[in-house]
Amino acid sequence: MTDSTRFNLPARLLHWSMAALILTMLLIGVAMVTSLADYNALVALHRPLGLLILLLAVLRLANRWRRPPPPLPRDLPVWQRRAAHASHIVLYGLMLAMPLVGWAMLSAARYPLTLVGPFVLPPILPQSPMVYAWLRELHTVLAYGLFATILAHIGAALLHALIRRDGVFASMAFRSGVRSPATPRAGT
Repeated sequence: MTDSTRFNLPARLLHWSMAALILTMLLIGVAMVTSLADYNALVALHRPLGLLILLLAVLRLANRWRRPPPPLPRDLPVWQRRAAHASHIVLYGLMLAMPLVGWAMLSAARYPLTLVGPFVLPPILPQSPMVYAWLRELHTVLAYGLFATILAHIGAALLHALIRRDGVFASMAFRSGVRSPATPRAGT
């Protein structure tokens, strides 16, 4: 694959790092609501990881702006192109919104957002139990939305990798994948 048909190395590193972090965060979130015994340890891990995801999402967007992704295959139906574009907007929106809503939620509850040791982030909202309750519910709804969007993203990736074999999955993989010559990508 040529450079014009692959995501650049920073995009691939950020993608797979964030995939691991986000899946970890979703599992931690599930464990937080099901395990009172480990709640404090899970929260202590959940908060800094959420902020790390926020930072990486900003870096990822900056990289995407600087180095746009490779084009989709020319033979991909219009509705699938639109779905791919929309799903990426939703994914980026959720990767930014989830940590910001979490930070705002903690701010409204006046819980400190401790990162490491004595380093505590300032609140971004004034204290309000009503706002906290609303943001907590929103955080949960967004988490379910993120989970559903990730499942759709994985499904689409598997479709491209195993059925279409059109190079879309290989463009984000670290190893070149097999691509069918019958479905050339636009711009090649």
